[in-house]
Amino acid sequence: MTDAPAPELHVDVELVARLIETQHPEFAGPLEFVANGWDNAMYRLEVGGAMYAVRLPRRRIASPLVEHEQRWLPVLAERLPVAVPAPIRAGRPAPELGYDAPWSIVPWFDGVNAASRSPAERAKLGPVLAAFVDALHSPAPADAPHNPYRGVPLAARDDSVRERFARGRLDAVLGPRTVRLRALWEDALAAPVWTGAPTWLHGDLHPGNLVLEASGALAAVIDFGDLTAGDPATDLATAWLTFDATGRAAFVRELERRRPVDAVTWRRARGWAVVWGSAVVDALDGSGPIARLGRNALEQVLVD
Repeated sequence: MTDAPAPELHVDVELVARLIETQHPEFAGPLEFVANGWDNAMYRLEVGGAMYAVRLPRRRIASPLVEHEQRWLPVLAERLPVAVPAPIRAGRPAPELGYDAPWSIVPWFDGVNAASRSPAERAKLGPVLAAFVDALHSPAPADAPHNPYRGVPLAARDDSVRERFARGRLDAVLGPRTVRLRALWEDALAAPVWTGAPTWLHGDLHPGNLVLEASGALAAVIDFGDLTAGDPATDLATAWLTFDATGRAAFVRELERRRPVDAVTWRRARGWAVVWGSAVVDALDGSGPIARLGRNALEQVLVD
C-alpha cells in the first residue's frame, strides 16, 4: 500500500496545461507537479512571477467536494483569521480532454506541511488553530454541503470502525492496547449526540492540511474538500490528530476561553479522532506522512 488510494482519474502535467489553455488561458504558465493527496492532485503554476496551485480530483468521489470549495470558500474566507485556498478560477469538467471533473486554480501558500513536523513542534499552533476553529464554527445555512461521513452522529461511523477492529491491522500496530481503543470508541458512542444548530466544519482538520511558515507559525489551512455542517466535535478531533499533550492543552484552553465546550462534545471529538486514525492505519502501512499521522493520532488518543 502507498500513502494514498490508487487514482481513478488520470492527471498529468500535459492535461493540466491543456485544461488551463482551453478554459483560463490568461493563467497559462509553467507547471510543476507537487503532490498527490488522498483525493486530489496538486500542481504549482507560475504566471507572471506569481505562484498559484492547480487542484484536480484524482478520485471521482472528490468531484462534488471541489464544487463545494468553489461555492463556499470565497464566502468563508472573508471571516477567517487564517488564509484559506479560496478558488481564483473555477475549472469545469472537460470530457473532450478525457477529464470529466471540476478543478480549481487557488492561491499558492509558501511554507512547509505541518505533517512534516513533530507533534512537539506543532504545539505552538494550539492558540491560533483554536482561533481558526472558533471563527469557522458559526451556524451554517440550510444549503451548506451535506457530507455523510463528517459532522454526523458517531453511530453512522460505527460499522466501519468495527470492521477495522475486526480486520486486525489495528492489533498489529497497537498490540494489546487495541482493547483500550475499543473502550474509548464505545465511550464516544455512548456520549449524547449533538443537538445544537449545525455549524460550519472543515471536516478534515489534521496536520496534512496545515501550511506552516519557516518560523513554525500557521500560514494557511487548506483542503476544504470535506467542508460540511454538523457536530463541531468532528473538527475538535484535531486536538488529538495535530497535537501532543502540551499542544492539546493549549488548544483546548484557548478554544474554551473563546467559547464553552462541554465534556460530552470532547468525548465525541476523541471518538472522531479514533475514526480518522483507525481509517488511516487500516488503509496505509507505509512510512509516508499521512500514515505516520494516523499512527500518532491513535497514540495520542490512548494517552488521555
